[in-house]
Amino acid sequence: MNGKIQNLIRDITGKGAVSTDASVKGAIACEVEKTAFSQAARILKEAGFRLMAEWASDETFFGRGYAVYAAYNDGSDYLVIKSALPPGEPSFPTLTRHFQGAYRLERQIDSLFGLTPAGHPDLRPWIKHEDWPAEAYPLRKSFAASTAMPRVEREYKWAKASGEGVFEIPVGPVHAGIIEPGHFRFQAVGEDIINLETRLGYVHKGIEKRFESLSWDEAARLSGRVSGDSTVAHAVAFCMAAEEASGCVPTDRARYLRAVMIERERIANHLGDIGAICNDTAFAFLHYQFSILREKVLRTNLRIFGHRLMMDRVVLGGVSADITGEGVAAVLAELNEVSGEFERLVRIYEDSPSLEDRVFGTGVLTPEAANALGVVGFVARSSGQKLDARLQNPFPPYDRFVPRVPLLRSGDVHARAWVRIEEVRDSFRLVKEMLGELPGGPLASEWVRPLPEQSGFSVVEGWRGEIVYWVQCAPDRGINRCMVRDPSSMNWLALEQAVRGNIVPDFPLCNKSFNQSYSGHDL
Repeated sequence: MNGKIQNLIRDITGKGAVSTDASVKGAIACEVEKTAFSQAARILKEAGFRLMAEWASDETFFGRGYAVYAAYNDGSDYLVIKSALPPGEPSFPTLTRHFQGAYRLERQIDSLFGLTPAGHPDLRPWIKHEDWPAEAYPLRKSFAASTAMPRVEREYKWAKASGEGVFEIPVGPVHAGIIEPGHFRFQAVGEDIINLETRLGYVHKGIEKRFESLSWDEAARLSGRVSGDSTVAHAVAFCMAAEEASGCVPTDRARYLRAVMIERERIANHLGDIGAICNDTAFAFLHYQFSILREKVLRTNLRIFGHRLMMDRVVLGGVSADITGEGVAAVLAELNEVSGEFERLVRIYEDSPSLEDRVFGTGVLTPEAANALGVVGFVARSSGQKLDARLQNPFPPYDRFVPRVPLLRSGDVHARAWVRIEEVRDSFRLVKEMLGELPGGPLASEWVRPLPEQSGFSVVEGWRGEIVYWVQCAPDRGINRCMVRDPSSMNWLALEQAVRGNIVPDFPLCNKSFNQSYSGHDL
């Protein structure tokens, strides 16, 4: 623990000696009184930290009540602050006055746990829709997951705008395309958007509740289904948190293969997104061509790892799929072919005036707004925020093969597309270098369940951005709580800011440039 963190913990806890929580592995952790929970946020913000995640836990099985947690980051420092809530006091001081990113995280805590963030400006239900019974809190231990829920007739109170010429445009939750459901409510004057409010939660599946009833191996499989296009990154994040809690250290070969799969997942999804952005500018040719490249990558995944998306190939302690010498040669040949064609398509992208006219200056998220909202991933890097967990929290082999993180400041559709282009180029390089030095050895280490009350914290850079997991071991050495924070939980709010001042027909293009996960957010 460095001196800066020691001094901050002293300031937060008000103690001369540093007070930390040794039960949390993977981050520095300390516990504070409820009244100091918000004060800790203020101290850490003044010190340059950002809020990564905020969640609650029902610790009834440990003979306690509820607790709230907040995770913060600055560079390579990760700090988890816990506050136990006194019996009969289901509330805690809000963090939204210090971090805008807490706005929906706390609404979710209120909806699913019934713990009120005192001082929060907006306590409309979030994730749990208004037609649920008000007193049904599904993440409490007293709530049985099999409970039949009667429907209550209530109406969601949308934000309103008034004035001459102002009208509303409701879009969704069922969309014309084959995508997941989400409701977008626009206020506009003519074609100009003056406000957008998003309503999510339509694909809430009870994933965090489900984790508590599964074995550790089953939970690893479930993590790969939190957001299907990020199956590798989510599975790695869950397994790393569980491995931190148990003290299990994966083998070198397993770590390399995990990183290779993460980068191939990044390549495939970025190729699809770049093409889809082009499609929303009516440049269908590039959409088709980038889709062909993505398909080639997915077919190689199937050939080498036995699954197009590499689902269930990450397991506790390591991986379940190996790569042979012939497989390495096949991947390298594919990368050479795909990268050459990729560069040809990028030149076409650059040389298209009509495409340029649509993407430059559209859907701008300023660096100031990006910083205030706490966005992550390519959305952050497109708006001047140098955030990448592969740099800040590198696990082997990222400590040896360092990513080149692209950084733009314009924050428009083009920036979000171009950051993807640069990341695809760098992922080609990383996969080649990792396979060139792939170590031998077993695919997995022995997995042993954590001891009761031990918890593990992990951060993994998925293709959308930073994924955070916190998993707590129950008294019976099962799972007491598994918190999942997909990058979309931080980035959806930014879309509302980015579209203001744009015209309504440009919303699909702005939305595609963000391309956030409904499933990973709704959980």
